Amino acid sequence: MSVNLTIGKAINAGLRRAMEADPKVLVMGEDVGKLGGVFRVTDQLYKDFGADRVIDTPLAESGIVGTAIGLALRGYRPVCEIQFDGFFFPATNQTFTQLAKMRRRSAGALNLPVVLRIPYGGGIGAVEHHSESPEAYFAHTAGLRVVTVANAVDAYWMIQQAIASPDPVVFFEPKRRYYDKADVDTEAALDSAHPMGAARVARPGTDVTLLAYGPMVKTALQAAEADSDHSIEVIDLRSISPVDYDTVTESVRRTGRLVITHEAPVSGGVGAEIAARVTESCFYHLEAPVIRVGAFDTPYPQSRLEEHYLPDLDRVLDGVDRACAY
Repeated sequence: MSVNLTIGKAINAGLRRAMEADPKVLVMGEDVGKLGGVFRVTDQLYKDFGADRVIDTPLAESGIVGTAIGLALRGYRPVCEIQFDGFFFPATNQTFTQLAKMRRRSAGALNLPVVLRIPYGGGIGAVEHHSESPEAYFAHTAGLRVVTVANAVDAYWMIQQAIASPDPVVFFEPKRRYYDKADVDTEAALDSAHPMGAARVARPGTDVTLLAYGPMVKTALQAAEADSDHSIEVIDLRSISPVDYDTVTESVRRTGRLVITHEAPVSGGVGAEIAARVTESCFYHLEAPVIRVGAFDTPYPQSRLEEHYLPDLDRVLDGVDRACAY
């Protein structure tokens, strides 16, 4: 059955399906229970599953992740909501030195199937610590899977795939896209969905590959639609770690050009690593340097300046023009 859902509602539906299928799946975080989350992504789950499975926690991210690690060791599958991207950092020790390392440390004897849901990115008029894009920190940490969604279909399936994963998964949710809608088949089997770690070609093209993820996929598709001079192939990365380089390099070898866009600052970003890897593997196919389009290397600005800070349609199109000018 196909249902028209927003990204937020699709995540809610995916959580519900996972919780119905497995009583060991728990939802926990600040205000996720009675309030239903600040973005209402967990709305009604508390009413339907009770306080033992939808747990309102104290305002203590280190405690949330630390408790989730203990629960996972006891056989549960905790899904933790970090209320905003910039609130994560008190939990860096638990995440980077414990959650990401336990499988290796125990030689595979112990798994920590924990999901960290993190609303991220700007565009909602919020102040700093509510609008950052910290995905590169997680991608640099071995032992974590890092994914992000750009549409309701992926939101519904990928949250279930993340919960089913034996590895810890950082699940980034683009908060300014929470209300974007799509038709979702909520009755298909989980194994029929696109693999969580695979990129997808969102729009085919021949002149330049435009790679995006999360909130920038919509902007990339708008750029491909608006540019009548170039045939732009848009790739939705979906998985930030590991990266599906097969799909990316196959596209670049055909188009000869690559533009990467993300909301995070350009320096040291995910795009920098992808640019380096593509240059190594596709050097003789490239007709131009890899172009990166991202935010500036400054702290996140006040709301009246964020439209100038975040990469927009014009900046993405300028990146395409620069790549195609070679």
